[in-house]
Amino acid sequence: MTRIFSGITPSGHLTLGNYLGALRQWVEAEHTPSDALFCVVDLHALTVEHDPARLRRLTRQNATLFLAAGLDPRRCTLFVQSHVAEHTRLSYLLECTATDGELRRMIQYREKAAKAEAAGQGVRLSLLTYPVLMAADILAYAADEVPVGEDQRQHVELTRDLAVRFNQRYGHTFTVPKATLPTVGARVMDLQDPTSKMGKSSENTAGIVYLLDEPAVITKKVMRAVTDSGEGGVVYNRAARPGVANLLDVLAACTGGDPEKLAGGYAQYGPLKRDVAEAVVELLRPLRERHAVLAADPGEVERVLREGAERARGIARPVVDRAYEAIGLLPA
Repeated sequence: MTRIFSGITPSGHLTLGNYLGALRQWVEAEHTPSDALFCVVDLHALTVEHDPARLRRLTRQNATLFLAAGLDPRRCTLFVQSHVAEHTRLSYLLECTATDGELRRMIQYREKAAKAEAAGQGVRLSLLTYPVLMAADILAYAADEVPVGEDQRQHVELTRDLAVRFNQRYGHTFTVPKATLPTVGARVMDLQDPTSKMGKSSENTAGIVYLLDEPAVITKKVMRAVTDSGEGGVVYNRAARPGVANLLDVLAACTGGDPEKLAGGYAQYGPLKRDVAEAVVELLRPLRERHAVLAADPGEVERVLREGAERARGIARPVVDRAYEAIGLLPA
């Protein structure tokens, strides 16, 4: 049976991009013959300045949204990263396997470090090393597949490299995973800046559709989405028309259509935006309704997370214990 692992960092409120690029794919994975683990990776949120109270709220909210999106704890394992000590136990062994150069080449490190330095802030060491912790998240569960958005593909490649290197040096210990990407909507772009990802921690929220936005707010954001100047009507061209292409990608992801074929049905931007807004509102309506029910019963969410962490520990501990033995550490 194929084992799947994936997670989302609680660094901000979840967005439409998180849903189309990850959550919906996770729910679909539940209905295949697989053993699936999904995680709120809260330790990754510590790599930058954060408010502890907000981190706790977002961790709980993210877990609630996982359930609201359709994840069934009877069919998958849902838990919080910091509740399972094997993640940090394994991370150090992988730090002893990784090199400084390959971590400094990670795109997200370069981007976030440059942003922190421009703001006059120090760059935390964990910002450099957190891809190793991400590798530990995956390898501790002997995962075969990692459903991720396009922006996380480099991290899965690092995980593969570390698994292969460790296995070659110390004997076969880890399963070498592969990334799986959705065919449409893998990377939803900001509605106001279609050259940038729709990020949950962006400062300008005008172009970000959050999963818990009211329908009127969603409609307003989509109708104000940046389009592109130029002749030729509505054309799907990511390079020349990124704004329109982003809207078509979102519409295709919501309706199951093909963005290039959908473009042929529009002569003007206005009708396209109206259809995108309606499709997004209807796509998120069941999720918002289910979230309201779950949020009213936090004890149930905590029970799911507690039981999920117990199951996760049972899977990860033997794998990490084998890694400790393989690398030469004396058993406790």
